[in-house]
Amino acid sequence: MTRQCGACGAENSMRAFKGKSFAVEQAGEKLAVKNLSGWRCAKCGAVEFDAASARRYGAAGDQLALRERARLGAELRRIRDKLGLTQQQAAAISGGGHNAFSRYERGEAVPLKAVVNLFRLLDARPELLAALISGAARSANAKSPMKPRSGAAHKKRKVAA
Repeated sequence: MTRQCGACGAENSMRAFKGKSFAVEQAGEKLAVKNLSGWRCAKCGAVEFDAASARRYGAAGDQLALRERARLGAELRRIRDKLGLTQQQAAAISGGGHNAFSRYERGEAVPLKAVVNLFRLLDARPELLAALISGAARSANAKSPMKPRSGAAHKKRKVAA
């Protein structure tokens, strides 16, 4: 049986296949999923799995995603512990909610790349933590919005009439 390709639109280009293996990749990890069935476009190579194969392939992708969440959570916990921070302090530094780090560390949420990068930087340069903590304390204690810096770059420009 042939079908139209959903990717390139080629008519009668989809060819059935059975028993093929495909690799799922995520965050540098690969997982082979064997014995899949579906259709492959003879023109562009696009693949469409049958329902059972799609579920198995999707479950393998979910498995890799959960592994990556667990790995990131363990890395963030190791760094947080190294820095001597509570989960609440770590969340405050990164701008997250009070439960954010708990959820990251348990693998229930994926941290933003900026959060991961910040903590990796602090892992390599823990002396920067003091600057972040003092900056966060100043922001929390500030009663008025930040004032603009003085200097030519911040002066109002005159607009010609």
